[in-house]
Order: sequence, then C-alpha cells, then structure tokens
Amino acid sequence: MKGDLFSSEHMAQFATAPGMSVENSKCLKYAVNGEMLARQGAMIAFRGNLQFERKGQGVGGMLKRAVTGEGLPLMAVRGQGEAWFAQEAQNVFVVEVEPGDEFTVNGRNVLCFDASLSYRITTVKGAGITGGGLFNSVFSGQGRLGLVCDGSPLVIPVSPQYPVYVDTDAVVGWTAGLQTSLHRSQSIGSMLRGGSGEAVQLMLQGEGYVVVRPSEAAPHTPQQR
Repeated sequence: MKGDLFSSEHMAQFATAPGMSVENSKCLKYAVNGEMLARQGAMIAFRGNLQFERKGQGVGGMLKRAVTGEGLPLMAVRGQGEAWFAQEAQNVFVVEVEPGDEFTVNGRNVLCFDASLSYRITTVKGAGITGGGLFNSVFSGQGRLGLVCDGSPLVIPVSPQYPVYVDTDAVVGWTAGLQTSLHRSQSIGSMLRGGSGEAVQLMLQGEGYVVVRPSEAAPHTPQQR
C-alpha cells in the first residue's frame, strides 16, 4: 500500500519508553505497564493486553460534580500495551508535575495522566458561584498530565508587579502560588448600556504562569439521541 497516508508522518511507532508521549499534535500515546487514568471515551486505539474500567468518584465526588458541574469522568487503563488518546482533534500537550508542584486546570482540558498523580476538585478562590461555577481540578504529586486545548495555548508569566486578567471561559489552568479573585472591568453605567461583553475576568496575582486558550469555550449543545 502506497500514498501519503502511509508515510512516516502518519505511521504509529512502538513506544521506546513507558508512559506518556506525544504521538502527533492531536494525539497522545501511553505505553501502559500497570495502570494509568484517562477521560472516559478519549481512547481512540490500543494494542496489547489492556483492560478499561470506569473509575467511580465516590459519593462525595458525585455530589461535588452534581453541584459544580466540574468533574472528571475517568477510566482506569490497566495491563501492558499501548493506547492512544484524543479529544475532538484538539491540540495535545504534556505537563510534568514534580514533587511540591500543584497545577490547577479546567476539567474540560484534562485528557489523561499518570496514576501517581492525585487530583481534587476545588472552588476558585474569590469566584464561587457568582463566577459561573468556577471549579477546577488541582493536580499534585509526581508524574505527567496530558492536556487538550482548542488551538495553541498562550502561557503568560504572572509576577507581583504584573497581575494578569483572563477570561473565565478561556482559561486552561495555572501554576501553584497564584492567588485568584474576580475583577470587574465595566462600570455599572456601561453594563446598563449593554456593556462590551467582557464584564468580569479572573485576576491572578503572585509568581507563576497562567495558560489560556485562543478562544472562549463554546456553549455546550446537548447531543440528539
């Protein structure tokens, strides 16, 4: 069989090391030797002896997900083999989390991660329900975290002298050490006149980095069944 489709650009290769790697700009590969975790439905192919099992969140996790709308519908992948993960052809990236680090990320951007990482769902400080339900997942421990982003992400340094203001629908995540609060950029008079559509942002202060996507999150449209 010949043609561009079968060129090395598109051909999957066997993994040379265990764990997570970037297969191409839209797909992550994971060489499994034990267990890893991934978003339910994100597996697009696998080979080897692998089992996929839905991972429960417990009563507390289910209640938190019901209230916040933020939850990670996860599956555990166990065994030995290789699996490929993707989400709606979004761009993929790998974050290395080291001991003492914490990375706060929007659940919609999580694709897969090492079982050595732990995560918790938390309220964005200073936002609460008034921020449209600003709840994120905080990852800690040591391991790799695979993310998806609609487009190429923008990473903006944050310093005490230069806080950064981000659209709450565009933010992907941020590093530990940053403090968050809501910032209103419109006056009441402007809002009464119709406003600019950019009334409230998330302000990040401190020392670290914030990651944003080059578009606001598209409204969720329920699928027809």
